[in-house]
Amino acid sequence: MPFAALLAQVGGLGRFQVLQTALLAVPILLMASHNLLQNFTAAVPPHRCRVPAVPSAAPAPLGATPDATSAHPQDTSRASDAVLGSPGGTSGSPGATLRSPSGVPSSGATHVTLDGTAGTPSDTHVRPDATWGSSDGSLGPTGATMGWSNVTPGSPDVTLGSCRRYVANATGGARATEPCRDGWDYDRSIYVSTIVTEWDLVCAYRQLRQMAQSIYMAGVLVGALVLGGLSDRFGRKAMLMWSYLQLGVMGTCTAFAPTYASYCVFRFAGGMALSGFGLSIACLVVEWIPTPYRAITVAITGFAYTLGQIILAGVAYAVPHWRWLQLSVSLPFFVFLLYSWWLAESARWLVLSGKADRAVKVLQRVATFNNRKEEGEKITVEMLKSNMKEELAALKSSYTISDLVRTPVIRHIFFCLSIVWFSISFSYYGLAMDLQNFGVSIYLIQVIFGAVDFPAKVVVTVSLSYVGRRLSLMVALFFAGLVIVANIFVPTELQTLRTALAVIGKGCLSASFNCVFLYTTELYPTPIRQTGLGFGSTMARVGGIVAPLVKMMDEYYPFLPPAVYGVAPVVAAVAAAFLPETLNTPLPDTIEEVENRTKQKPAGDPKEKIALQPQDRSPLKEA
Repeated sequence: MPFAALLAQVGGLGRFQVLQTALLAVPILLMASHNLLQNFTAAVPPHRCRVPAVPSAAPAPLGATPDATSAHPQDTSRASDAVLGSPGGTSGSPGATLRSPSGVPSSGATHVTLDGTAGTPSDTHVRPDATWGSSDGSLGPTGATMGWSNVTPGSPDVTLGSCRRYVANATGGARATEPCRDGWDYDRSIYVSTIVTEWDLVCAYRQLRQMAQSIYMAGVLVGALVLGGLSDRFGRKAMLMWSYLQLGVMGTCTAFAPTYASYCVFRFAGGMALSGFGLSIACLVVEWIPTPYRAITVAITGFAYTLGQIILAGVAYAVPHWRWLQLSVSLPFFVFLLYSWWLAESARWLVLSGKADRAVKVLQRVATFNNRKEEGEKITVEMLKSNMKEELAALKSSYTISDLVRTPVIRHIFFCLSIVWFSISFSYYGLAMDLQNFGVSIYLIQVIFGAVDFPAKVVVTVSLSYVGRRLSLMVALFFAGLVIVANIFVPTELQTLRTALAVIGKGCLSASFNCVFLYTTELYPTPIRQTGLGFGSTMARVGGIVAPLVKMMDEYYPFLPPAVYGVAPVVAAVAAAFLPETLNTPLPDTIEEVENRTKQKPAGDPKEKIALQPQDRSPLKEA
């Protein structure tokens, strides 16, 4: 290719390309942090209805259990050792009275009902169906403490006390319940502060938690549509720098958001910026790296995203407060903005945009950095235009999105790939954004979910080269769907098995991302390859938006979300079966060539076996 010859003239894969790729790969580490951040900033801690204060009671002494015991001044010494207990001395019965550790009622102690009324020892007292304190006296799930819910809100296993409370009943009949009128108390032993504890996104408001993630993914979609077009108009470097600035500012504003509504607005804008810098990085990496080295470069930048998932777990563990965590993954983008001034604009884009003189200066700068200054000085505007004559001629041809459905074979490919792209992203984020459901430390499961991508991507890379694109994609999708559905029938007590199946499913979906990205670039002809790839990426983002919304259905049918997440990859595997194989097949250059391939068996070309080097491949598949 003419432009490939120019890259070779200025040094090929020289020091400049290596350094620029490294600088572009660093922000990808934090891309996973923003995509999966709500696993930690929106974690749901165990919670219970808050016990209202009793106006007639004196402040509880230091030794009393918080929010539940109070005593008259003359009984302070005795009340300080008091615990909630039943007449038999055990805690947890609905008629519990305030007793000392010996089981004898504390004289003068105020008896508190959960609806805030004070009574006498003969009154009927009501409280959540849970014990008040753990064996070690601490609040939290270890001792099945009062009203702590150890499961995700919305599950049928939520105990009475996390979302409802008993009301006092003087008649002694059946006790009625009511919603938590005075807010909630949260177990902060693991999650110091999240948006859930900040704005009480539990019980009737729990769906707002999933809505926030969908709003963020909607921002990613809008950013791809808006900033992607602006990148073609104003340049890759300009939009990269703007996206860094926007994400840094919006991420910082998110950390200081005073309300849930403002939080969602800032997250939406941050999602737009993340999509913008992702597309710009993809273009700069692909357009500056010579073709023989694109495969390894794309693999390295892809592994940077995987490593970012592991780093996120460590950062979230070290910074448990959601505002500081949000700030920690946003401020580095101001640093990225500072050094992005050094990066070089895409010379290919400059030529195609009619800025050949600037392209010459950029190429000469790269040549100097690569110790090829003399070769760089030979490049002139006339030489540049002459070598890129074919690209400039192709630029005059007009292709639109309608070309994806205008002819029968391309239309067939378009619909099948749309199903595959949507399903992979839909199930991927359905798993990756529900870490609390596995019943183990979300920090540990985040590390495992990130680490499984390494072997998954290595295996699928080998499979793509020797087994083929279609079969590799079908097997990865079908196996992912199979293990996700199988997890529905595994008892919750078998947490190790459930976690293992989820990890396998996530690894298969990550492998599917690799497959479909490469497959898409090989199925579409050159004139509409970028358009087809862009629409596939759009369908993936739609899947990312829908995935959190489907999770809301577990309020009514707990088995339904995992069933849908599992069925989607199976349907995509069936759709992939109708796609043509592209192993050892030359890349198509025209729409007519693709249409004619169905009428005759394509001849194999040994040179095309290195099919992990598509021109338009991007390293940011999972964004």
